[in-house]
Amino acid sequence: MKNYKKLKIWQQGIQIVKKTYELTKKLPESEKYNLILQMNRASVSIPSNIAEGSSRKSDKDFNRFLQIALGSSFELDTQCEVVKELYVGFDKELEELQNKVDEECRMIQGFINKITENN
Repeated sequence: MKNYKKLKIWQQGIQIVKKTYELTKKLPESEKYNLILQMNRASVSIPSNIAEGSSRKSDKDFNRFLQIALGSSFELDTQCEVVKELYVGFDKELEELQNKVDEECRMIQGFINKITENN
């Protein structure tokens, strides 16, 4: 079992969760069961899947969970784009969050490549 808390991709994932929750607290109450719920779930899915994957015995299994985390990152980025289209006044928060998500995607993909090379 790997110590997932030492992984930079997990640490970055936790920062994404924090930024997402900060942003979604500012969205209209009418989005409580729509965008807010979806964005919070997608953000939490990123570090959660990294952690769960790290407990797997094979790199192939770990890779599968990293792919899920990557998918959740893309999902969150898409939801940020929806917020941009529907609401004004969130430009700074969205830019910061999307920059973190972009960086996370690159880091996860690099980690996937590293694991794949070793097999």
